[in-house]
Amino acid sequence: MDQVWLTAALWFALALLATLLGTWLRVSVALTEIVVGVAAQVLLDALGRSHALASQEGWVTFLAGAGSVVLTFLAGAELEPEAFRRRWRESTALGLVGFGAPFLGAAWAARFLLGWDPRASWLAGVALSTTSVAVVYAVLLELGLNRTEFGKVILSACFINDLGTVIALGLLFAPFTARTAVFVAALTTGLVALVWATGPFFRRYGGRTAEVETKFLLLALSLLGGLAAWSGSEAVLPAYVIGMALAGVVGRDHGLLRRLRTLTFGLLTPFYFIRAGSFVQVSTVLAGFAPFLVLFAAKAASKFVGIFPLTRRYRYAPDEAMYTTLLMSTGLTFGTISSLYGLTHGIITRSQYSLLVAVVIASAVIPTWVANRFFLPHHHVERAQEVQAAPAFGGE
Repeated sequence: MDQVWLTAALWFALALLATLLGTWLRVSVALTEIVVGVAAQVLLDALGRSHALASQEGWVTFLAGAGSVVLTFLAGAELEPEAFRRRWRESTALGLVGFGAPFLGAAWAARFLLGWDPRASWLAGVALSTTSVAVVYAVLLELGLNRTEFGKVILSACFINDLGTVIALGLLFAPFTARTAVFVAALTTGLVALVWATGPFFRRYGGRTAEVETKFLLLALSLLGGLAAWSGSEAVLPAYVIGMALAGVVGRDHGLLRRLRTLTFGLLTPFYFIRAGSFVQVSTVLAGFAPFLVLFAAKAASKFVGIFPLTRRYRYAPDEAMYTTLLMSTGLTFGTISSLYGLTHGIITRSQYSLLVAVVIASAVIPTWVANRFFLPHHHVERAQEVQAAPAFGGE
């Protein structure tokens, strides 16, 4: 038992270091946690302590998975249905193009530039077609852009993008089964029940020290997430949909949101982001640096070619267009999930898996850093700060 506590202490030390680095460097903590995870694993490998992080231990895997699920739920919960309805065409178009362009571009690069076989090439296209709702939401939350319509459109587009990835993975490599039908039926029924019951339940039993609301939401996320995993999908898939369904209840309860963020960013997401970074095999990337650059360039270029002109068509200012394009060029959760699926089912080799995961994680770090460093739309940030300050000024 003492080893578990010492391992936990190591994780929290890395999380604290990442937070301080993010503060000092003025970059997103989600990014520094990923980078710290990469650096920590490299250092531990050099010291002959490769397994010190225990990244494959059940409790670490659970905390990391819970972090991605709850973070994705929060992203959905802060998406106002009215905002989505106002600009659903824009969000849908960005999401579909954000999926389709890199799916085809990365698959073409893997097949004709790297010489991968067709199945491995299509798997690469799926893995590199993603965005990362978790990373994008964490970045927007730190800047306050999650409260703006600009940020909500980006989050909506990211979800539609990832939905395309999930559907493509299922159609190409995991055919529809009876379990899939059971999950779809259960998710539909569960969403109707949650929309009907959550508000009255919170009004009657909420507001207590026992945190009934948090336990209720974690039960719903775990139950439907477990059904998703049982059906061959992933637990994170229903989380965003549940968040969107409950946005009218959870999204307006600012006290509950603050408590959920404390749980998520204080305990869960460090395990998620640091663990993701620890999976990068730097030696494999260095040995195959040319293929790494080919795949990364294929994803970045195809995202740009697809998304940037579309944002300009919707009359985004140049900095808004580049910021949206770069954030939608990120990847993490579904990219690593798709890569792992390909490895475990013999579609790609271990070296191909390492390259894909390295590209996915690099795409979580590099585009986000470039976006915040060079293309941050400051007028939206200032507007978000004004909105945040308005209630306090009004004496509420």
